[in-house]
Amino acid sequence: MINKKITLFLVCCSMIATPVLAQKQVFDLATYTVPKGWSKKATAQTVQFTKENATTGAFCLITLYKAIDATNTPKENFDAAWSTLVKEAVTVSAEPEMQPSVTEKGWEVQSGYAPFESEGSKGIALLVSSSGYDKMVNILIITNTDAYEAEMTKFLESVDLKKPVAAKKPVIKKMEEPVKPQAVVTGQFAFNTTNFDDGWTATEQPDWVEVTKGNIKVLLHYPKEGTIFPADPEPLTNAAWNILVAPRYSNLRNYKTAYITTYNRPYLGMGYLIENSSGKDVFVLLFRQGETGWIEFIAPDKNSFIQQFKLDPETVKWDTDSDLMNPLSFMKTYNKFAVAASDFKGKWTSDFSGIQQLYNVYTGDYAGMHTNQSNEEFVFGAGSTYNWKLLVVNGMVGNMKFNQVKSAGKFSILNNWQVYFSDIEGKPKKYHAFFSCIKGARILNLLNAEYPGSGIYTQYGLAK
Repeated sequence: MINKKITLFLVCCSMIATPVLAQKQVFDLATYTVPKGWSKKATAQTVQFTKENATTGAFCLITLYKAIDATNTPKENFDAAWSTLVKEAVTVSAEPEMQPSVTEKGWEVQSGYAPFESEGSKGIALLVSSSGYDKMVNILIITNTDAYEAEMTKFLESVDLKKPVAAKKPVIKKMEEPVKPQAVVTGQFAFNTTNFDDGWTATEQPDWVEVTKGNIKVLLHYPKEGTIFPADPEPLTNAAWNILVAPRYSNLRNYKTAYITTYNRPYLGMGYLIENSSGKDVFVLLFRQGETGWIEFIAPDKNSFIQQFKLDPETVKWDTDSDLMNPLSFMKTYNKFAVAASDFKGKWTSDFSGIQQLYNVYTGDYAGMHTNQSNEEFVFGAGSTYNWKLLVVNGMVGNMKFNQVKSAGKFSILNNWQVYFSDIEGKPKKYHAFFSCIKGARILNLLNAEYPGSGIYTQYGLAK
């Protein structure tokens, strides 16, 4: 049994700024020192560190999460993160035992821990949630031993959070205020235009979502063959430019590409051109970072672009601060359109599949494969009725476990951005909802309104 005093000590350490001499690494808003001898795995949303003792079965998993949008109430943020991060990872036997909050550099830290049990293993789940500047950064530690106390402590002491670069969040006009319907490109959905209260307007188009404000136009390109492939920055950017940009312009001048060396490398291509449709001279930037897809920025001149996005793209080089890209990558969030009752028809499905190849950290011997698969579907019928089903298969290959739940009921649209279902897993549920566009189709995005802390929407595609 883990000593709770040790866990409490670790929580307190995470709130104290202690000089660490080892070389730091950067992930999103956090800088940290990698624990020596621990395995590291990074994704677009997390960086994880693991250590285990194959002989005793002792293990520790530390997960640092990318910052997400949050409320200005740190305890609410902690509660939401506990529900979406901790409870989905392990089965805790009690509510979290909270520790005194600490505020430093504009970040308020809320932390708590609780015992857990998972597949016969018992231990402690510890969540450290830092809230500030309308953002939340979470660190989750799951361990069944106090053997790694010193290393966990050093890691938590090494973490330092910086203030995010300001990027105004698009907030749609009052949720209860209907968005005026306009002609829909696909002919299937009620709304194809969204007016954001920061002045941007998004309109669905056949090959992109067009976002405009004043004399600035931004095209959120739909995925297209030949624009994403393994390559160095320059040939990849050139290929995307030739497919997505070049056919609509002429007289290209001063073209250049750039990139930044970071975990989710930004790609940039830019130049001065004549727009064929208007005959006007324009400055164009083609941009992609992580999961943004290719985004095309069109301005009457470079100074207009700089005034809007606070960046001179022609000065970008490999070691430029990647936070300067935040206003550019944030434009992807404008691919957002309201929902209506008439949109909910047919079958909508969401599929997930992931595998882990396991190896012994000491011997290097193959230890098997763990897999997780799920399929969720909504089938909408007449009279605002629906049938819902969730199928989950997970476990070690050769010892898979199967679970299925289903329900049926009626749904209602509470407003343009929320939908209510009378029965999901035995109780009614309310979801935040919106559509995003891809070529010739829509993606339905749902987020449980009761537990919005993760900020991650489940995406459903309309089955043909």
